[in-house]
Amino acid sequence: MIVNNTIDLISLQKILFEEEEIKLSDACLKEVDRSFEFLKQFSSHKIIYGINTGFGPMAQYRIEEESLTQLQYNIIRSHSTGAGQPLPERYVKAAMIARLYTFLQGKSGVHRELVTLITEFINRGICPFIPEHGSVGASGDLVQLAHLALTLIGEGEVFFHGEKREASEVLKENGLKPFFMRIREGLSVTNGTSVMTGIGIVNLIYAQKLMKWAIGASVMMNEIAASYDDFMSAPLNEAKRHEGQLQIAALMRDWVKGSHCVRQRENELYNQEHTEKIFTHKVQPYYSLRCIPQVLGPIYDELCNAEKVLMNEINSACDNPIVDPDTENVYHGGNFHGDYVSFEMDKLKIAVTKLTMLCERQINYLFHDRINGILPPFVNMGVLGLNYGLQASQFTATSTTAECQTLSNPMYVHSIPNNNDNQDIVSMGTNSALLAKTVIDNSFQVMSILFMGIVQAIDCLEIQNKLGEKSLKTYREIRAIFPVFKEDTPKYKEIEIIIDYLKNQK
Repeated sequence: MIVNNTIDLISLQKILFEEEEIKLSDACLKEVDRSFEFLKQFSSHKIIYGINTGFGPMAQYRIEEESLTQLQYNIIRSHSTGAGQPLPERYVKAAMIARLYTFLQGKSGVHRELVTLITEFINRGICPFIPEHGSVGASGDLVQLAHLALTLIGEGEVFFHGEKREASEVLKENGLKPFFMRIREGLSVTNGTSVMTGIGIVNLIYAQKLMKWAIGASVMMNEIAASYDDFMSAPLNEAKRHEGQLQIAALMRDWVKGSHCVRQRENELYNQEHTEKIFTHKVQPYYSLRCIPQVLGPIYDELCNAEKVLMNEINSACDNPIVDPDTENVYHGGNFHGDYVSFEMDKLKIAVTKLTMLCERQINYLFHDRINGILPPFVNMGVLGLNYGLQASQFTATSTTAECQTLSNPMYVHSIPNNNDNQDIVSMGTNSALLAKTVIDNSFQVMSILFMGIVQAIDCLEIQNKLGEKSLKTYREIRAIFPVFKEDTPKYKEIEIIIDYLKNQK
């Protein structure tokens, strides 16, 4: 894929999930060269932060000419202080792509060898070891990006072909030379929002997958319940003016095409005479089946907004200072501040938590025989009392949903001054993105249990041949990896298998 200085989510998905390689265009490399050459000339005999001054509250200290190169190495080594589990490789790859695109804006004053080396890391699957913890989200992701920078100068550790190894060995093995500092590359690599943005992009892609499955599961739930289909009708949903609600209803109508399970209210309740005092079939189903457009609609809107914010962020220059050859000036400010990403990740995790709560309530409908009135307890196809169906799986879904609810408290409003109060208000953006990641991982666990219940219910009712085309396809694909069961067996492996299917099915 030949890239310029902007990228969209579809292209990111191809690089992150389909291993498509990046090839930098001549035009974007020329912009990098232009920025570097301008800074090289402009910086002579001027005081510019991070070039001939210390960093952070140490900016008041001038650095002498003979120590300028050492200064750039010092920020990388001194800030490689992360802790905790390593960030998974896909999230690190996304962070590297985000850092690359900051430099491709041509406003960082870095040498082209830096962007070509990062590109080589991305294309060859060289994944820097970056611990999860260390960022307060301003000056960006200093600690985590320092770990990235450490590997670019041939120090630190990387994951390569599944093994954790010394970066120097892997660079040598791949015929790559460690980057040598020119003017301000140490600060440029470490200063910015690229880690939180990278995590956020992977979060968004997975959240979009969850949305697709939530729509499909909700249609299948209504097929199982033989619901009246007017809750997803265009006229009803057009009576409210929310775009997300309209889109969800339209997507549900598309999914349900061809189904002989759902009922038409006009045929059964409007065009027939009824004399019964009590209706055996529910005139309106429970909210977790009927109010899907209203529940998933605002979540859909949030996913759209998150995409807008993250695409703006990745296609921006997020370091400091900003080197601008067009106006022939160097501007000092705070583009490293991660508030946009932090706020959006809080909103995203709240949205995904609500989606997870919907899944949990749908599980309860399936498993509770006195609520659904058509299925055995816990969709148990064995001997009641002797066998237990998916009874214990509900414990997992309920506890995991509860954790999502607790994790949904906002991170964006948690600012603790640090760095000698130089950083007196911070974004905590990477913490927000990591908490959203956990909520999304949890949601896939709950979603997998919901689909286990759905396919088991379909077999209980023997309605396979009445399902819509998309529901039948999903049923068959899940049954291929999770066969119908009556006898009690451990289910933890099947949960993982279905999670993998939900995450990776195209």
